[in-house]
Amino acid sequence: MEVLKEKVEEEEEAEREEAAERGEKMMRPVEMRREEPPMTQEMLRDLEKKLSEIEIVIPEQPSIIAKDTFDISKLPLSYQSNTLREEHLLQVADNFARQYSHLCPDRVPLFLHPLNECEVPKFVSTTIRPTLMPYPELYNWDSCAQFVSDFLSMVPLPDPLQPPSHLYSSSAVLTQQKGNCFDFSTLLCSLLLGAGYDAYCVNGYGSQDLCRMDLTRDVCPLTMKHEEVIQEEEKVPPKKYAIKPPRDLSSRFEQEQEMKKQQEIKVEEEKRRKEEEQRLLEVEKAKIDPLHGLRVHAWVLVLSGKREVPESFFIDPFTGRSYSTRDDHFLGIESLWNHKNYWVNMQDCWNGCKGKEDEDKSFDMPSSWVEKIEISPEVFETRCPNGKKVIQYKRAKLEKWAPYLNSNGLVCRLTTYEDLECTKTLEIKEWYQNREDMLELKHINKSTGLNIDYFKPGHPQALRVHSYKSMQPEMDRVMEFYETARVDGLIKREETPKTMTEYYQGRTDFLSYRHVDFGDRVKKLALNSAESNPRPMVKITERFSRNPEKPADEDVAERVFLTPEERIQVRYHCWDDRITASKREFLRRAEVDSKGNKIIMTPDMCISFEVEPMEHTKKLLYQYEAMMKLKNEEKLSRHQAWESELEVLEILKLREEEEEVHALTISIYDTKRNEKSKEYREAMERVMHEEHLRQVEAQLDYLAPFLAQLPPGEKLTRWQAMRVKDECLSDFKQRLIDKANLIQARFEKETQELQKQQQWYQENQVTLTAEDEDWYLSYCSQAMFRIRILEQRLNRHKELAPLKYLALEEKLHKDPRLVEFLKVFV
Repeated sequence: MEVLKEKVEEEEEAEREEAAERGEKMMRPVEMRREEPPMTQEMLRDLEKKLSEIEIVIPEQPSIIAKDTFDISKLPLSYQSNTLREEHLLQVADNFARQYSHLCPDRVPLFLHPLNECEVPKFVSTTIRPTLMPYPELYNWDSCAQFVSDFLSMVPLPDPLQPPSHLYSSSAVLTQQKGNCFDFSTLLCSLLLGAGYDAYCVNGYGSQDLCRMDLTRDVCPLTMKHEEVIQEEEKVPPKKYAIKPPRDLSSRFEQEQEMKKQQEIKVEEEKRRKEEEQRLLEVEKAKIDPLHGLRVHAWVLVLSGKREVPESFFIDPFTGRSYSTRDDHFLGIESLWNHKNYWVNMQDCWNGCKGKEDEDKSFDMPSSWVEKIEISPEVFETRCPNGKKVIQYKRAKLEKWAPYLNSNGLVCRLTTYEDLECTKTLEIKEWYQNREDMLELKHINKSTGLNIDYFKPGHPQALRVHSYKSMQPEMDRVMEFYETARVDGLIKREETPKTMTEYYQGRTDFLSYRHVDFGDRVKKLALNSAESNPRPMVKITERFSRNPEKPADEDVAERVFLTPEERIQVRYHCWDDRITASKREFLRRAEVDSKGNKIIMTPDMCISFEVEPMEHTKKLLYQYEAMMKLKNEEKLSRHQAWESELEVLEILKLREEEEEVHALTISIYDTKRNEKSKEYREAMERVMHEEHLRQVEAQLDYLAPFLAQLPPGEKLTRWQAMRVKDECLSDFKQRLIDKANLIQARFEKETQELQKQQQWYQENQVTLTAEDEDWYLSYCSQAMFRIRILEQRLNRHKELAPLKYLALEEKLHKDPRLVEFLKVFV
C-alpha cells in the first residue's frame, strides 16, 4: 500500500508540472468551467458514485492449516483460553516488547506471542512440548531431524520478510503434515528436548536457498563417496637369499609417452570442469537475491554438553541437515527460545551468527499448553505426506516412499544425471525393504549398462552381490555369496562367455581358487538347452591353501588339468626356508607299445622336479598311484564345475521369478497386513467375547423366567419350589443337548463338503491345472482344521455338560429363595 501511495503522488506531481508548462491558456478553460456550479456538482456526484462502486478487498493472510479441519469445541481448554499465569506472562512480554522497541527503534518487532489455531495468543516458549517418542529412530538428533524433514511438507511464509502471525501446536502440524519453518522448528525442538538434547528454536535470517528449501545447487548426500581408510600393509623384510625379480624389458620411452598422454587427458578434463564451474558461478552471480539478509527463517540450535555433543551446531528443519554455527547460510539471529526461557540477540547481526552468549537468567515459565505429542505406528511408518516425497538436488533427484506402498518393496530411488537440466540419466540406485528375496539395493549404470544387486543375508542361494549386464546365461557376470551360509565355502564366482572363476574360503580340502576355460560348444541338430549340452572344458586350474598337517613337498599348491592335451601339471607348496617348489607333470602316451602290449606306466609319462628327491618318489608305482589319484580328482573337478554351471542357471531362473513376483514379507506382529495373524487375532477376540457372554450369563438370574410364571405377590410353596427347580434343570439340560446337536450338525456339514470336494478331485484329477491343485490342497487344509476344531469343541462340551448340570443343581439347592423348601430333600 505504501508503494501504491508513492506512485500516486508521483503521478500527481507529474500532472502539476505538465499543467505549469501549458501556461495560462490552459488555465482559462478551467476557470470558465468553474462558472457552472450545477454541472460541476452533478459531475462530482457522478464521480463519487462511480468511485464508491470500486471496492478493494484486502485478502486475508493465507493460513497453513485450514480452520475448518479442526473443531475448536473439541480441543482442550488450554487451546481455547489462557490461564492466569499465561495472561501474566503475556503482559510481561508486551512490557518487554515496548521497552525493546524504545531502546532499539531500528530493530524489527520481536516474535513473542503469535496466535494458535483457536486465535488465542500464546507465548512461543509454551508452544514447545518436550516429548520422548517410543521409537528408537527418534532418539538421535540426525534420524529425528530426518523424520521431521520427511514427514512434513514445506509451506513458505506468507511474507518472507516477517514472522508468521500464527504458530500452531505440534499436534495440529502432525495431523496436517505440513507447516512453515517455525512449525518445523517447534516440532523438532520438542522432540530433541524430549530426547535429552539442549535444543532451542531460532528466529533469524537465512539465505534464499535455505528459506525456500532449494537444494538444486547442493550435492545429494547419497552421492558423496566416503573416503576409505587404506591400511598400510606391513612390509615383510626381504630374505637374504631371495630370488631377484626379472629385469623390466618394457620401453621406458613408451611408458613416458603413455604417462604424458594420460596427464594431458587429466589436464583437459580439469580444464573443462573448471570452465563449467566458472560458468555456473557466473549464472548464480547473475541471480542476486534482492532480499539477501532480509528473509526470515527459523531453525534449531543444539548446544554442546548434553548427549555427548562435542560442539554446538545448527539444524535446518526443512532438510534435516546440520551446519556449523558460522555457516554462511545463516545471516543473523533476532531471538531464540526453548521451553524454559526466551533470549534476544542484542548484538550486531551484519556479521552473521558469530556472537557471544549472555549469562543465563532463568524465568518461571508456565507449562506448555500443547497436548502430548503422539505419533501412531501406522502414521510413523508412512514417513512422508501421502507416503511419497521427491527432493531435487544438483544433478540428482531423490524419491522416497513408505514401506509397503509399492508392491515391489521400493522405498527410495536416487537418480543422478549428467547435466544440470536433469535430462540425461547417468545412474539409478533403488533401495528396497521387506523383500522375500532379501534384495536391498539395486544399482543401475545407464552409461555402461552394468546392474549390481545387493542382498541381505537370507537369500535361498546365499547371494550377497550380483553384477551383470544381461540375465542371459554364459554372459559377463560376478556373483558374491555369504560364505558362512554355504556348505562349499564359495565366496565369489566370475563368469565370462569362455571362462568361469570361483573363489573359496574355509574348506576342509583347502581349495581356494578354481578357474575353468571353456571351448566352443558342439552344435547338435536337436534344440537342447545349456543344461543338456554343456560347454566343453579345455582347462581347469585349481589352487589350494597351505595344509600345515602335510609336508610342503606333498601339499599341492596348484594343479592344472589340460583335457585336450591329456596333461596334468602339479606344483607343490614351498618350504619357508626354500626358494623353489617341487613340480610334476603327467603325460598320457599311447595305450599300447610297438609289440601290442598294454602300457600302464613308463618313466617318460612323469616329468618331475624335486627340491629334495626321495627314493620312493622315483618308483613307477608311486608315480602311477599319484597319476590315477589326479585323474579321479580331475573327474571330480569337472563334475563340480558342471554343477557350478547348473547352479548359475538355477540362480538366474530364480532371480527372474523373484523379479516377476517381487513378494514381500510381513511380520507376524503386523496384524493389519498379516492375514494369518489377523485371523488368529479375530479368533482370540471371538473366544474372549464368548467368555464374556458366559460370565454375563453366569451373573443373570437363572430362576427369573420360571418365577415369572407364578402369580405375583404370592408366597412360594414347597410344591412350587420343587416345580421351579425341576423346570430349571430340565430347561438347562435341553439347552446342553441342543448345543451338542448344533456342533454335531456343523461337524457333519463340514465333513460332507469335504467328501464332495474329494470326490470332485478324484473325478477330475487328470485334467486339473496346478492352480486347481493348489486350491484343492488349501481347501482340504482349512476344512480339516475346522473339522478338528468342531471335534474338540464337541468332546469338550460332552465333558463339561455333566459338570455344568451338577453345578447348577448345587446352586439351586443353595439359592436363598428355594433353600428352605429343598433342605428337607437334600
